[in-house]
Amino acid sequence: MKEYLKNTWDGLYTAFVGMKITFQHLFVPSVTIQYPSVKPPLPERARNRLYVNMADCIGCMQCSRACPVNCIEIETVKSVPGDEVGTTSNGKKKSLWVTQFNIDFAKCCYCQLCVFPCPTECIKMTEVYEFSEYNREDLVYNFATLNLDEIKEKEEKYEKFQAEKEAQKLAAAKAKAEAAAKAKAEKEAAEKAAAEQKPEAETKPEETKPAEEKKDGEGSADKE
Repeated sequence: MKEYLKNTWDGLYTAFVGMKITFQHLFVPSVTIQYPSVKPPLPERARNRLYVNMADCIGCMQCSRACPVNCIEIETVKSVPGDEVGTTSNGKKKSLWVTQFNIDFAKCCYCQLCVFPCPTECIKMTEVYEFSEYNREDLVYNFATLNLDEIKEKEEKYEKFQAEKEAQKLAAAKAKAEAAAKAKAEKEAAEKAAAEQKPEAETKPEETKPAEEKKDGEGSADKE
């Protein structure tokens, strides 16, 4: 019985001590931030979610190569003559269509190493740090601005341009081979004609030699 009463008293005493601390803070002005209606100020150069300004992206893949966890996937298609890809904010003319620019934030370690090598400064850290998702696939952000139909169009146009360029190359090679074959045939014909004329030139002195010998023979007979 004594042990029971002691345990009861200890329980009530600890509850009173805890409530005393609670009541002391009940009438003191609050020092906590009422999150999420009030958000704490972020320190300078805070590293949070990445953002890509596709208007300045030239598809150089420098950020993808610098990423230590390979969370950036970029695919590009070369432009063909006549395409207006556009220019960056610093006046650099773009030559590639960026068909895919995915960042998997489930893998990103927020090291900011992808920001520094970008020549056009199109990728940067933002102040957004609240982007939790229920599905992991939703953490893969696609920053590319082209839709599927436009991507297909750019790919088909480039393939057609490459096919035409290859056909022109084959035609030029064929014409070159035909010209070389024609020049070779003309050379062989000239050599053959020169070879046929050479024996005739060699046989002419031999034909006059017997006549000279005959003349010499007649002269010796006259002497006798």
